Amino acid sequence: MGQDTRWSHQSVFAADPGSAAQARAFVVQHLVEHRLLYLVDDVRVVAGELATNAVVAHAETAFTVILEERESSVLLTVRDGPPVPPASSVPASDGTNIVGRGLVVLNLMSDTWGVADQG
Repeated sequence: MGQDTRWSHQSVFAADPGSAAQARAFVVQHLVEHRLLYLVDDVRVVAGELATNAVVAHAETAFTVILEERESSVLLTVRDGPPVPPASSVPASDGTNIVGRGLVVLNLMSDTWGVADQG
């Protein structure tokens, strides 16, 4: 944990479609535990989008979810296998193609977000 980190929880999830639900439950459990109920809905959605991206659209590998509280924020990190960052794309307006929508959701629901090379 970093110097300014108040608490941190981490879990590894398999590259399995059910893991997105498990990742959502993981963040909800810890946000409730720390009485951060006002963050539950948004963080749950973001965790689900990142987990789905790791399993289906991008990495197709096991992934790690880290949830931590810093001095003035809560940081959600999802780490997966490949070093190539996910690509943002413009979703189809007819609703037939869902690729690219997850990163749009992240942008709308997060104060800030990005990709960091952990290598």
